[in-house]
Amino acid sequence: MLPSKARRKVAPANGDADNSADKQDQLLLSSAVCNGEDLGPFVRKAFASGKPETLLHNLRHFARSKESEIEEVCKAHYQDFILAVDDLRSLLSDVDSLKSALSDSNSKLQSVARPLLTSLDSYLEAQTGSNNVNLALSLIFSCIKLLELCSRCNFHLSGGNFYMALKCVDSIETDFLDKTPSSTLKRMLEKKIPEIRSHIERKVSKEFGDWLVDIRVACRNLGQLAIGQASAARQREEDLRIKQRQAEEQSRLSLRDCVYALQEEEEDDGLSGVIGDDGNSNGGGNGLLGFDLTPLYRAYHIHQTLGLEDRFKQYYFENRKLQLTSDFQVSSMTPFLESHQTFFAQIAGFFIVEDQILRTGGRLISRMEVENLWETAVSKMCSVLEDQFSRMQTANHLLLIKDYVSLLGVTLRRYGYPVDSLLDVLSKHRDKYHELLLSDCRRQIAEALSADKFEQMLMKKEYEYSMNVLSFQLQTSDIVPAFPYVAPFSSTVPDCCRIVRSFIEDSVSFMSYGGQLEFFDVIKKYLDRLLSEVLDEALLKLINTSVHGVSQAMQVAANMAVLERACDFFFRHSAQLSGIPLRMAERGRRRFPLNNARDAAEEMLSGLLKQKVDGFMMLIENVNWMADEPTQGGNEYVNEVMIYLETLVSTAQQILPTPVLKRVLQEVLSHISEMVVGALLGDSVKRFNVNAIMGIDVDIRLLESFADNQASLFSEGDANQLKTALAEARQLVNLLLSNHPENFLNPVIRERSYNMLDHRKVMTISEKLRDPSDRLFGTFGSRGARQNPKKKSLDALIKKLRDVS
Repeated sequence: MLPSKARRKVAPANGDADNSADKQDQLLLSSAVCNGEDLGPFVRKAFASGKPETLLHNLRHFARSKESEIEEVCKAHYQDFILAVDDLRSLLSDVDSLKSALSDSNSKLQSVARPLLTSLDSYLEAQTGSNNVNLALSLIFSCIKLLELCSRCNFHLSGGNFYMALKCVDSIETDFLDKTPSSTLKRMLEKKIPEIRSHIERKVSKEFGDWLVDIRVACRNLGQLAIGQASAARQREEDLRIKQRQAEEQSRLSLRDCVYALQEEEEDDGLSGVIGDDGNSNGGGNGLLGFDLTPLYRAYHIHQTLGLEDRFKQYYFENRKLQLTSDFQVSSMTPFLESHQTFFAQIAGFFIVEDQILRTGGRLISRMEVENLWETAVSKMCSVLEDQFSRMQTANHLLLIKDYVSLLGVTLRRYGYPVDSLLDVLSKHRDKYHELLLSDCRRQIAEALSADKFEQMLMKKEYEYSMNVLSFQLQTSDIVPAFPYVAPFSSTVPDCCRIVRSFIEDSVSFMSYGGQLEFFDVIKKYLDRLLSEVLDEALLKLINTSVHGVSQAMQVAANMAVLERACDFFFRHSAQLSGIPLRMAERGRRRFPLNNARDAAEEMLSGLLKQKVDGFMMLIENVNWMADEPTQGGNEYVNEVMIYLETLVSTAQQILPTPVLKRVLQEVLSHISEMVVGALLGDSVKRFNVNAIMGIDVDIRLLESFADNQASLFSEGDANQLKTALAEARQLVNLLLSNHPENFLNPVIRERSYNMLDHRKVMTISEKLRDPSDRLFGTFGSRGARQNPKKKSLDALIKKLRDVS
């Protein structure tokens, strides 16, 4: 007690606080116990604070307080309890009497209700039987429906209507399989349903396999038909263009006043009528080509119903891909030229069918898969073309394959397939084709020229004239001549024209429909090569090796003149076939491509004529150069030359065009002039006098008169040009007969009157001129008193010429 008192003295405030806290805990504990709350928090708190004795003390205090309360309550209700026990004892007798009454009532009730219970049991038994019968009837009806479905399924299976059979099987499985009361029937259904589905799948797969076999033949026929229709459409376009060119040509030539109307035929819509909207050939199940997609769509639909759609898609794609790969095989046993149509038609038909399936087959094949197949096919076709083109050595073979490939491109482009790669391969081999074509033309031209007999061509019928003249626009008049007609050219000309025209048409055919819209420049380039390299060189070779006479040379020169007109036709024809207006083609024209051969032909003719003339000019040696008087009718040589020239003109004008004849005569007259001057200049003439020169003057006048007489054949200007060919001889004679020869030294007069003379020739010839007393041009030594002024001027001229030399 002393320590606690000491603590309370030290901290009396803390002691009061502890007592109040204990009272508060006691009140809370009492409230929790009265309310039936959990005492766990009080316990944990007591142990946590290290005072479990306090909790026990409070619990004992609460128990003592409740015991006192219970005791007080018991004391308060004790009398009531005794009274209640007395009441219960009084009720016991009443209960016994009630029990006896109830027992009597129960006996009466059982005696009355026993027959009713028997009737109730009979009723319940009857009701149970009725329910069983109703259940049996419902099960029988269900089995009848099931058997009807099974019968219907068998009927559809036997009729090949697999989709309806599958619908029956699905109905059986969904509506009846789990509700079937018969375990035997259920086991049978569970076994047969998968077997039926498997059977249907096998049957449909077999039909699809047969379709895969049949569709290959159908694809080839379909491709051939589609390409044939493209070819027919192209031919119609060509016919329309021919009519248009004829109309343009007649309009250009203004033959008659006509109005031309080109009526286009309606084009076929590709394969309409062969491929119906339902994807079948000819709109039905079995068309003209056997192009029937029904087995495919049926198999696809059945597999969709079986839940095997993705597997069927993959199976279809793989098989079609294998077929396409097989179509790529090129037989090494058959030349590609013979098999190329089948090869490309098979591929074309394949992709026409795939396009139809893509558009009408639902999701059987995707556009991406078709594009991948097409890329593979294009790559393979390009590879095959590259390989085959590299082996070919015949232009016509290249052209045939190119035409078919271009038709393939036109056909498949209509279905949306890009064909630029194929066209690029064709363009790539353009140069090789033209080289082969040039080689073929070189051989043909050589054969045509070697067969030429250098004779004018005789045409007995109008169709021959049309075929050999009008078809190449070689006529010089629109009037049809009388027959038989002798043409100014030989058979070589129309033969060569046909070869060149064929070259143009083949070249245009190769360049057309190849993706290049404007190809006239290419055609013109190769046409220039054909004319300038092949035909020109062949003609040059002919001229240099096979022409041996004037008549042959004249015929070749005449042919060249006609070929010049033919070249105009060639360029117009190539422009028309290329679709280029003629005015644009004329704008790009160059010089005559056969210029070398034409010049060589005229040179050969002139050379042969000069050789003939040389034979007559040899008679100039018979001229009396120291004649006592001038000849009046011309010397012998000039008379012979005149006769030959007149004969030549009368013959040549029937064959040679006027310009060619003029050029040839000009060369011959120039040669005669040179021969006359050469004779005076040569060593065979030691001296001559004025009388001889006057005779030469008469000769020159005869030749000039001959030139003037050609004015009826040529124009006046051309006749004057012929006379200029004699200018050198004329100017020399004029100078030798001039009273003022010193004018030769005057540059103005010399340029006007003696521009063709060479001063060295003049000096040499003047040395030979003598007159009866001396020579006209002195020796530039000392002169006697008899020299006149004219002689002095001539001496001065000679001296000056010597100084110049």
